[in-house]
Amino acid sequence: MHQQAPTPAAPARAPAAGRITVAVITRNRRASVLRTLDRLAELPERPPVIVVDNDSDDATAAAVLDHPAGARVLTPGRNTGALGRNLAVRHATTPYVAFSDDDSWWAPGALATAADVLDTHPRLGLLAARTLVGPDAAEDPLNSVLAASPLPPDPGLPGPPVLGFLACASVVRRRAFLDAGGYHPVLFFGGEETLLAYDLAARGWGVAYVPSVTALHHPDPGGRPGRSAAQRRNEVLTAWLRRPAPLALRRTARLAAEAVRGEPAAGAALRGVLARLPAALRHRTPLPDRVEQAARLLDGRHP
Repeated sequence: MHQQAPTPAAPARAPAAGRITVAVITRNRRASVLRTLDRLAELPERPPVIVVDNDSDDATAAAVLDHPAGARVLTPGRNTGALGRNLAVRHATTPYVAFSDDDSWWAPGALATAADVLDTHPRLGLLAARTLVGPDAAEDPLNSVLAASPLPPDPGLPGPPVLGFLACASVVRRRAFLDAGGYHPVLFFGGEETLLAYDLAARGWGVAYVPSVTALHHPDPGGRPGRSAAQRRNEVLTAWLRRPAPLALRRTARLAAEAVRGEPAAGAALRGVLARLPAALRHRTPLPDRVEQAARLLDGRHP
């Protein structure tokens, strides 16, 4: 009697801990980063953790070293801002790196799902996760923006293509991140994600929203002073770094007009733009046409 050959079993996936590292940057928020480490230590994936202490003066590094999560601590000796993530990625030994801030962490199972998605989609350079905020797990407004991305679907990606994300709710392919240069030194911190998305896309890597991966964000209700000015500054600097000059000029002029009217944070943002503009012009590399066209589609929603 003829017997059908058994179907080959799917190859077993490596444990998530062998595929993904969690990178955390922090500065002078010892209690907050220790809470994040508590949550990361509870994850079933048991990922290795790298904490970059951006020159804290509240004994953060010593406290992290004493924490049972067993995190590796990097101390660059100065405040590196978002560039601390670059340092963590360079020191990671896994193919994927998930980012947390000192007020965010990952849902149980999220990292294993992220690693599986990246395994399955070799052109995916960065995965933007669904973000739930606070103890009530409210949907971050960015979730719906990313889900409704107007960019054309890409069959090689696991979700809607995007050119933006929340840094503390993203997972990168280490090779792609390093290929794109990581976060840019001109921006330092605040709204730095768009430029990285541009640079990944310019090198052929996909950036996609994948809501099956969940990050949990518990921001301080008091916020962080100066964040709004930094974000507005970096929006304009990103335009000078990668977008057409007429668009960059329009955004600079708009910010200048807002500063003249005395709008909150506009003056500080404009001063920041002028201080960093020479460096931005030295590093200016316009986007390839296909990425610029995608950016223009998004400009229709957020000029």
